[in-house]
This record gives sequence, structure tokens and C-alpha cells, in this order.
Amino acid sequence: MIRLTQYSHGGGCGCKIAPAQLQEILRQVPLNQGLEQLLVGTQTSDDAAVYQLNDRQALVLTTDFFMPIVDEPIDFGRIAATNALSDVYAMGGTPILALAVLGMPINTLPMEAIQGIMLGGAKVCQEAGIPLAGGHSIDSPEPIFGLVAAGLVHPTHVRRNATAKPHDLLILTKPLGIGVMTTALKKGKLTPDGYSSVLKVMTQLNKVGATLATNPDVHAMTDVTGFGLLGHLLEICRGSSLKAKISLSQIPILPEAKALADMGIFPGAAQRNWDSYQSQIKSTGLSNLAKWEMLLADPQTSGGLLLAVAPESTPAILEQLLALGYSFSSVIGEFTLGEAEIEVIT
Repeated sequence: MIRLTQYSHGGGCGCKIAPAQLQEILRQVPLNQGLEQLLVGTQTSDDAAVYQLNDRQALVLTTDFFMPIVDEPIDFGRIAATNALSDVYAMGGTPILALAVLGMPINTLPMEAIQGIMLGGAKVCQEAGIPLAGGHSIDSPEPIFGLVAAGLVHPTHVRRNATAKPHDLLILTKPLGIGVMTTALKKGKLTPDGYSSVLKVMTQLNKVGATLATNPDVHAMTDVTGFGLLGHLLEICRGSSLKAKISLSQIPILPEAKALADMGIFPGAAQRNWDSYQSQIKSTGLSNLAKWEMLLADPQTSGGLLLAVAPESTPAILEQLLALGYSFSSVIGEFTLGEAEIEVIT
């Protein structure tokens, strides 16, 4: 049996360059300024670029790709495509088409495996109601797959990661623990039920983002991927000039991930993430620090949406999410005035 993960040194969004290293790489790169039509560029590390076409339409454009996070080719293709489309939904957009980004070790990986990866990606595009309309391929030493994704959004419905308001409540729509469980898979320690549960999470499209964006009480939105919950929440805090307080007991975590975390199974990227932003994380009354630090820094592949919502609308939005099948959706904290940092409480 082909094991895709044996061909790569990392997998999924755990392949991302650590936040501190990325900031250093981009430090000398000029910011996109002075172009009125560019509604969202690089300034706040948002999920996608947004370019206004006319009074009623803006183009949402993003790309996302990575190395295998699971061994089954079709599953890998499905996960990578779901993850790429998430960036469009996180901006409030609706995808209209995708292009494949394909890099494969042609001489060592069987053709049927490569075909399976592409098929998985195409199936997700079908589910999203869009064509996989082309792309680009190279012969590379490690397998790489993802999408360039384009979508449309009304300019007034664009949802950024820099527009949270004081006293907004935080909703997370998918559980944490994806990086822990996929690391366990590589180590041969994940049960079949565990694989089934984490695959279901990673292949659930964040379609609800396009609907939520039409609600004026959803003030900010992003998706939780390679920088972990803490990393992506810090991006909201910095962009919005706010402090966040989150409750560890309210954060949804995949059940099997808790047991694996107790065994010390974490991807290397979790430690790199934590090292990048630990100075901006405060804790109150927490024990077993290593465990919760790594879970909150755990890189999520095709993770959930993180929403900043007006308190009075939170119950209705939570009910809506649960009714639409986002069964782990939970209120995990709130924003307050203060320096851009995160306080973690029990």
C-alpha cells in the first residue's frame, strides 16, 4: 500500500513557515498601498486578497497548497481542496472556480496515486459547485497539491480579520486537535475511528462563511489553519487593536486528540508556533501548561471559522451553525479593550 506521508517531511498546514519567520521574510516587502480597488491586501495577514470590480462585486483570490497529511490519495486531495476553498469562505465570498497546483515526484509515486489526489480535489470542487478549470504541474521531489481559488463577494459583505469590536464574543466552528491526530497517524497510533472523525472535520467545507457575512452582527472572520488557534486569533487582535480572553474549558477538541496530547504527541510545527508568539499569551490558574500550550498552537489543516460576533446575536448564530451541521461550534471567549494579546483562563 502506498503511504503518501512517507514522501514528505511535513504535512498539511503544519508545512507552513512559522509566524515569526514569515514576518521576518516579509519585513522588507512593500505593503500594497494606494490602490483604491484593493479592499484587502497584505497589511493584516488576512485569508485572501479582495479586489473590487464594481459596486456589487469584489473578487476574492487566494492560493493554498501543502504536502500529504494522510496516506490515502483521494482523501489528501479532498483535504487540500477543502482547505484552499476555506480562505474564500472566510472572507465572506462564494467560490466561482479553482485551478490546481500540482507538484509530484513522477518517477517514484505511482500514477494511480497522483490520479487519486486530483480526483479528490475535483470531488470537493464539485461539492462546492465550481469547476476545477485548469492549473499548473511540476515534477518535484515531494508531493504537493492545492488550489488557486477565486470567488465573488458583495463589497459590503467582505469580512476581514481586523474588524472585531470590543465585547464581541468569539465563536469557533470546528474542534482543535487536527495536527495532533494526523501526527499520530504518521506514527501508527491513530485508531480507525479517530481517522474517520478527523477526516470528517478536515473535509467539511466552511460554506457557512458566505452566509454569515451577510449578517452585520458578524464583525470579523478568519479560518484557523497552520498557525493554530492562538496564531490566527492574535492576527484578529493585532488588526482590531483589541485583547482576547478565551476559556480553555469551552474550546472544542477532538476526543481522541486529548488522549494523544496526554501521550505527548504533537507536530513539530506546534512548538514552532508557540515559540513565535508565546510572549503575547497570558494564562490564569492553568496547570499542565505544556499540554494546553501545544493544543492551542496545534496547526489545523482545514480548520474551522473563528468569528467575532455582537453579543446579542451570538445565540441565534450559534443555533444556525449547529443546525447547518457545524456540530462542534462553541463560544470560546470575548474581545475587550487592551493591548493585542490573549489571556487564557480555565
